[in-house]
Amino acid sequence: MHSRLFAIVRKEAREVLRDPIYLGLAIVVPVLVMSLLALGFVLDVKNLPVAFYDQDRSPLSREYMYSFTNSEYFRLVRMAGNASELDALIASGEARAAVIVPPDFSRRLTRGQPASVQVLVDGTFPSRALIASGYIAAIDAQFSARLVTAWLERRGMVTSVLQPVTVDGRVWFNPSLETKNSLVPGLLVISLMFYPSLLAALVVVREKERGTIFNLYCSPVSRWEVIVGKAVPYVGLAFFVYFLLFGLSVFVFDVRFVGNPFVLTVAALLYIVASIGLGLVISVFTTTEAAAMLVTFVALMTPSILFSGLMTPISSMEPSAQAISRLIPASYFMAMVRGVFLKGLGFRQYASDLLTLAGFALVVFTIATLRFRKRAG
Repeated sequence: MHSRLFAIVRKEAREVLRDPIYLGLAIVVPVLVMSLLALGFVLDVKNLPVAFYDQDRSPLSREYMYSFTNSEYFRLVRMAGNASELDALIASGEARAAVIVPPDFSRRLTRGQPASVQVLVDGTFPSRALIASGYIAAIDAQFSARLVTAWLERRGMVTSVLQPVTVDGRVWFNPSLETKNSLVPGLLVISLMFYPSLLAALVVVREKERGTIFNLYCSPVSRWEVIVGKAVPYVGLAFFVYFLLFGLSVFVFDVRFVGNPFVLTVAALLYIVASIGLGLVISVFTTTEAAAMLVTFVALMTPSILFSGLMTPISSMEPSAQAISRLIPASYFMAMVRGVFLKGLGFRQYASDLLTLAGFALVVFTIATLRFRKRAG
C-alpha cells in the first residue's frame, strides 16, 4: 500500500517539476500578485493633495493654512488665485480637497466673531472623502481651540473649563494604523486559497483530457491512494509558497508580527490541505481544464475575497453574508492570521478554528475520494 501511494506521489511530483508553467504558476505568480497588490492597494489617507484660495491674505489666514500643511495628512499642491482655478484643480484630480478662506477671516476673528471657511472635497472616492472631511474638521477644531485659549489667557480667565473632558486614546495591535499590517496578511490568506486550489483543480481533469486517466482506472491503487498521492506534492509546493509569502510579508513589507510562527504554520498547513482538497473536489467533478478554472474562480476565489473578512469585518456583514462566511475556510484562517500577526494569539484562542479547518479538509478529501470512481479500461 505504501509503495503504491509513494508511486503516485512521485509521478505527480515529476509532472509538476517537468512543467515550468505549472511551477511558475505555483511559485512566481502568488509572490508577484501579492507584491503588486500590497504596493498598489493602499488605503491609508495621508499626504492628501490640498489647494487653498486665500482671499484674506493675513498672518492669521496663513497660520490657519499651515495647520493643514504641517500635518502628515495634507500636502499643499497650489495656492489658487481665484475660485475657477480651484474648481479646475478639483475637477482634474490634482487636488482632492480645497479650502477657501473668506476676505474677512482675520477681521471677524479678532473681533470675536465666527468666521466661515468653505471646504470642497472630491467625492470620487467616498471612503477617502469621508476620512478627509474628518481630518479637516479635526484640524479646524484644534485651530479654533487654540484661538479661544489664547483669547481667554489674554484676559486672565481660567481655561481648564474649555475642555473639561479629555480623551487619552490608544490604538491596540496596530498603533501606526497602517493598512499594510491588515491587508498583507489578508492577501496571504487569499493567495493560499486560490493558487493551490487552482493547481489541484487541474490535477485529475488534466488526466481526463489527456486520456491517461484510464491508466489509473486499471491500476491496483485504491481511490484514496490516488487522491492523497496527487495531493501530497501540491501540499508541499503550497507549503513552500507559504514560507515565501510569510517572509515577504515580514521582511520585505515590514508587516507587524508579534505572534508565534509555529502557531501560524500549523494553521497554514491545515488551510492548505483544505484548499487542495477543494481543488480536487472541483477536479473530479469537472471534465475540462477550462471548466475547472472557471469553477475555482467563481466558487472559491470570489467568496473568499467577499466573505472572508478581507476588507469588511464579518461582524459588520448582513446575517446572510455571515452565514456564507461560516462555510468558507478562508474566513477562519483570516481571523487566525491577523490574530497571530497583530495580537500574538495562540493555540488556546484558535483551537476551535483549527479543528474546523481540519474538519473542512477531512470532508473535502472524503468527497473527492468517493467521487473518484475507478472503472475498468
